[in-house]
Amino acid sequence: MTGDASPLTAGALSAGQALLDELRSAVTDRREPGPAARHALAGMADPVVMHKAGRLLARLEPRGESLPRVRVAIAATCTIGAYENLLRAAVTGAGVLPVIEPGAYASFEMSLATAGFAGHGDPDIVALLIDESYFLPRDWDGGDAAALVRYLQTRLAAFRSLLASCLARSQATLVLHTVPIPNEVLDTLISWRGRASVAQAWHQLNAGLLGLAEEHRQVMGIDFAARLADAAFPARDERMRQYGDMPYTDGALLLLAQQVRRAVQAKRGLSRKVLALDLDNTLWGGVVGEAGGAGLEIGGLYPGNCYLALQRTVRRLREQGVILVLASKNDPEVAERVLAEHPEVVLRPGAFSVRAVNWSAKAENIRQAARSLNLATGSFAFMDDSDVERFAVSSELPDIPVISAAGEPAYLVRSLVQPGWFDVMTLTDTDRQRADLYRARAERSEFETGFGTPEKYLRALGLRLEVAPVTEYTLVRVAQLAARTNQFNLTGIRFDETATAGLNDNGDYLVGSISVADRFGDEGIVGGLWVQLGRRSWTVLNMVLSCRVLGRGIELGVVGWLARRARSAGVTALNGRYVPSGRNRVSAGFWENAGFTSTADGEFTLDLEKSTVDVPEWITLRERDGQST
Repeated sequence: MTGDASPLTAGALSAGQALLDELRSAVTDRREPGPAARHALAGMADPVVMHKAGRLLARLEPRGESLPRVRVAIAATCTIGAYENLLRAAVTGAGVLPVIEPGAYASFEMSLATAGFAGHGDPDIVALLIDESYFLPRDWDGGDAAALVRYLQTRLAAFRSLLASCLARSQATLVLHTVPIPNEVLDTLISWRGRASVAQAWHQLNAGLLGLAEEHRQVMGIDFAARLADAAFPARDERMRQYGDMPYTDGALLLLAQQVRRAVQAKRGLSRKVLALDLDNTLWGGVVGEAGGAGLEIGGLYPGNCYLALQRTVRRLREQGVILVLASKNDPEVAERVLAEHPEVVLRPGAFSVRAVNWSAKAENIRQAARSLNLATGSFAFMDDSDVERFAVSSELPDIPVISAAGEPAYLVRSLVQPGWFDVMTLTDTDRQRADLYRARAERSEFETGFGTPEKYLRALGLRLEVAPVTEYTLVRVAQLAARTNQFNLTGIRFDETATAGLNDNGDYLVGSISVADRFGDEGIVGGLWVQLGRRSWTVLNMVLSCRVLGRGIELGVVGWLARRARSAGVTALNGRYVPSGRNRVSAGFWENAGFTSTADGEFTLDLEKSTVDVPEWITLRERDGQST
């Protein structure tokens, strides 16, 4: 996906047909769409192809399911037209199997007021589809712009109350969007002052809609109006508006559907953590081995300014926690010198957690970087200008989305950021520090090689563990870990921010944050703990730990802390469960290793009157008051 807004090329049309052929084959074979097809769905900009894809996927009944199911309800103020199929196709691109549940026509307010969405129980996501008719009166006085402004304010207040009523009855996440104002509304106002006041009021209305995401944890906002301004297609088709109450074109609906896909991807923790980048003709123009550092195009006039813009964008991603990896076929000394010395380069060597600059296959370099960072390759995205290199990586590592840096340099930034591969629900302090944390991880890997035994290495690390009840400041990070952690995830229950806050406010539960530090620095919050507190026994509903701290005994330290706290409260037993998911095998023997006894399939208990769990001797347990044990 280049981000080029020009009409579809023959190559794009061919790619669309290839995608439809693959989906048709998947439906026939009753199998889930593979990673390549899902990545294509996430990047496809042709509404005709996506409409057809959505119709095909509606017939999909895979025999064996490994992708999570996500229920998405639609609540609309208008006829949804192609939106159901477009949404199904786009959301599949997030790496899930969506079940789309459109609401009945003209039931928007009733559905919100009663939280009575299609299906049984709360859906995972409610995608709202709102048009301007919901906020505009059926008729209005062109000579009284002030009255129209007051009406808009009243409608926004009514919608805010309606939404609050819905959220009080439902645990679903609502995805709402801003609404574009039709030009004919503004053009009907012949007074420049009146026109400006209504336009200002409409912007304030949209700002109010986006503000609801700040007021409510369950709300995610999309600035649909702003995105339509940059689109290469009309937002409206007045004929279809009047004929079938369909206010938006299929192109506009696909743009909105792709934004909902990004919301689902972020909510389910399916976004990428790592960006692997080529150098030549990607981060700079030209081939350093041929042109030398002085001959490269970086900064200045076109096209060097395009490569500088990309580097600045990549730096901004890193500042938000995206881990950077270099994957370049080059002479390492030459490339290192340019990164360190070229006056226009903004990504210095220290910006990259791993630098794989050599003549090895890039797929193998990415595998090695993943091992060094202790991350799955599915956590990566890869950007390169070479068709051959992108094909090789996508063939060997199909779970990695590849981003093209080929073609027009002006579209480099758009190609990188438009798919939203790195979206998260909320940016935390740990996110901002992640790149440095993972660079420290690579340093730990080198440090580890100097010790004869794992125990000596762990003692030398100087591990410090803190488990503490969550606060308003740490709750978001703990919920984020619940969504994104797969390997050490004991039960697979993904308590989102709303559910975690609810448990934390209930005296019958304990929600804890897990923080780790060592000689290389503070890892920050690396895990979460959800416990149901009974009078005589406590039950661990789930515990998750970031893969970057596995293998250090941190999980035993956490249960040791919990056992101490439980015994102090007069509790006689700790209970836990393990639910295999296919991705959490690393945590399969945890309860037995901690001294628990199996009582049933996947259930374990520890008699605190007879046994306890010792915190590993190489771990210092820090209490919230600053004392250590």
